[in-house]
Amino acid sequence: MTTPIIGDAPSPRTFADLGLSAPLLQALADEGYTTPTPIQTKAIPHILAGRDLFGCAQTGTGKTAAFALPLIDRMLADSRKPAPRRCRVLVLAPTRELAAQIFESFKAYGRHAGTRAAVIYGGVGQHPQSRAMMNGVDVLVATPGRLLDLVGQRLVDLRAVEYLVLDEADRMLDMGFIHDMRKIIAMLPTDRQTLFFSATLPAEVRSLADSMLRDPLEIKTTPQATPAETVSQSVFFVAKKEKKALLVKLLAEEATGRVIVFARTKHGADKLHRDLDKVGIRAAAIHGNKSQAQRERALAAFKGPRPPVLIATDIAARGIDVDDVAHVVNYELPHEPETYVHRIGRTGRAGQTGAAVSFCDAEERSRLVAIERLLRRAIPARNEPPAMPAGEAGREAGLPAGGRSGRGQRRGGGRDGGGRRQTPKPTQATEQRPAAPPAGGTAVAAAPAAKSGRRKHRRAL
Repeated sequence: MTTPIIGDAPSPRTFADLGLSAPLLQALADEGYTTPTPIQTKAIPHILAGRDLFGCAQTGTGKTAAFALPLIDRMLADSRKPAPRRCRVLVLAPTRELAAQIFESFKAYGRHAGTRAAVIYGGVGQHPQSRAMMNGVDVLVATPGRLLDLVGQRLVDLRAVEYLVLDEADRMLDMGFIHDMRKIIAMLPTDRQTLFFSATLPAEVRSLADSMLRDPLEIKTTPQATPAETVSQSVFFVAKKEKKALLVKLLAEEATGRVIVFARTKHGADKLHRDLDKVGIRAAAIHGNKSQAQRERALAAFKGPRPPVLIATDIAARGIDVDDVAHVVNYELPHEPETYVHRIGRTGRAGQTGAAVSFCDAEERSRLVAIERLLRRAIPARNEPPAMPAGEAGREAGLPAGGRSGRGQRRGGGRDGGGRRQTPKPTQATEQRPAAPPAGGTAVAAAPAAKSGRRKHRRAL
């Protein structure tokens, strides 16, 4: 596929400059948004013109509004009532959390357009979801597993889809949804507009896009796997047994505002939750073993004034959009370096600043090296690391200038990750969704790190 790339273009002063209709401009004014983000500036006019689109964009860039606004506008220009069990727009998302947020976005932006939307995902009863589809909807947001279940029961009919959106396609591939996605796509009309979004561009994603898109435009808002420049990154070298004490100290002395602490496993997240509770630090936990109600309560509490700490596995690395997250703490480094980028993307959103602090024990040094190679730079250290074990030092020789020496030594530099800041709330239409998720919950199952575990996790969605 030869894909034209849209370069940087001057940002319009208002959403009205993008050609959106009055009902959408009113909804944006209601939300307090006045200035489009770069991806909205680049994508909206071309989606309005009916072009297929391939977008590479990180979370927090305003991606949801970039496709929701023009699709609602296109339906307004060609108003028709969908038949029972059918939809005009189908949005596929990898997790319940993200599906719920996209659903809320369509409701907010379509409030003056009369847009009817529904969301379906697993983990909750299907009756309310099938009932919502009974008379047909304009927009259906779904996770692949539950969608196929309802299609198989003839409760959802995909033969009238005019617009298809695949959001976070790379995550769907990671979670083992490739076969489900191909089944769904085969059920759709070939005469449709397709919008394809991914945060990274591995070969599998590019191949999938090639098979789906017709003469698409390609939009890149940031280099692949590059964290937002508004996030200050740093790393502590610390023994595993000393991580808890360091976290308590960090939360007490540096981390003002909301903090997300990432653990690798559900058991580890629960243990850390109990440990913090023992020392008087209020926290909430969210992971795949929590019930829908528990996950909703944890997120609602975190979005409110208390507690200020959310402990999460990587179900929260994408899709959770909470205002004013001050710090992200990688209590344990992820196995996949790309996951690090998605984790720290929970802070420093929409032009605000944030801090990402990582804890690295001896067993995690190779993971840190992989992350730095992906970032193409070293992460400033907050303390002097111990000497690298024999055989490990050579792995770091491939780091670019500014990386660590062969002895594994590195010096602290840049911001210390604890910088205080509080910038005004942005006026851009980023994915800063309403605090309350739709009825039925928004939680998701954790994505497995290895391919061997994909199938059993996939059906949990």
